[in-house]
Amino acid sequence: MLRRILLTALCCAPLTVSAELRHFVASLDNSQWRITQNNPVSCQLEHNIPMYGNAVFSSQASKKLNLDFMLEMWRKPEKVTKAELVSRAPIWRPGIPDKKLTEITYQRYFNGEVPKAEAWTMLNELSKGMQPTFYYADWYNKFERVAVGLSAANFHHKYSQFQRCLSNLLPYSFNDIAFTVLNFKSNSTELTRFSKQQMDRIQEYLSYEPEVELVLVDAYTDSYGGRSANKRVSTRRADMIKKYLMESGIQQNRIVTKGHGEERHVAANDTLAARAKNRRVIIQINKNG
Repeated sequence: MLRRILLTALCCAPLTVSAELRHFVASLDNSQWRITQNNPVSCQLEHNIPMYGNAVFSSQASKKLNLDFMLEMWRKPEKVTKAELVSRAPIWRPGIPDKKLTEITYQRYFNGEVPKAEAWTMLNELSKGMQPTFYYADWYNKFERVAVGLSAANFHHKYSQFQRCLSNLLPYSFNDIAFTVLNFKSNSTELTRFSKQQMDRIQEYLSYEPEVELVLVDAYTDSYGGRSANKRVSTRRADMIKKYLMESGIQQNRIVTKGHGEERHVAANDTLAARAKNRRVIIQINKNG
């Protein structure tokens, strides 16, 4: 009777397969963090994951503090993959329970990205000595799982540098200067006070990121005065802006200027305020990436 019960139990018990786990994480000895960008335009903190790729935290100059996280994989996902992000204790801190942070989706052939809030949480967990770890099923073998961890070893010093960089980011972004309209005083190459402030922002930003692809400078005048004289004035204004840009580090061959004179008005010329709008230079900046 007992034998029959045991056979029945074995027959009806669910079959479970223990998935093999491949774990990628830096050891205590080879864990390295490094600051790869450190200026008022961009901050970047990187960590190498041996045999797998890089973990990258980055933030850019902007009106609002931002943070991006990218898991750069040497071998990109072969298909859309669900992954779970867990904060776990390293092996030298036994007894601390795991904490689930979020779930993300790896898109096919793309690196893994984490939303802003969870990226901040990852940094906070690292500062506590924890290991943010991604778990997902292998793309080729459903019976294998992959774990990709960020080691907290040697983290704190570089994180302090990263935080100092964040505190010094400019309070405006590239998009805030990429298309700028500057205005001039009447019959002059002198910018208005507000436009001087705008030009100062452009110069400051580009002094930290001079490798732009192309800058277009188009200068215009109002209709007050002769047409040929206005053409010359607009050319001088465009050249003046070009000089400012070159002082910011932009190479001369990447700046294209043109003086249009009194063409393409944006307002009527029958009032002082309208003519002031027409006395303008438009700066368009393009960069790679």
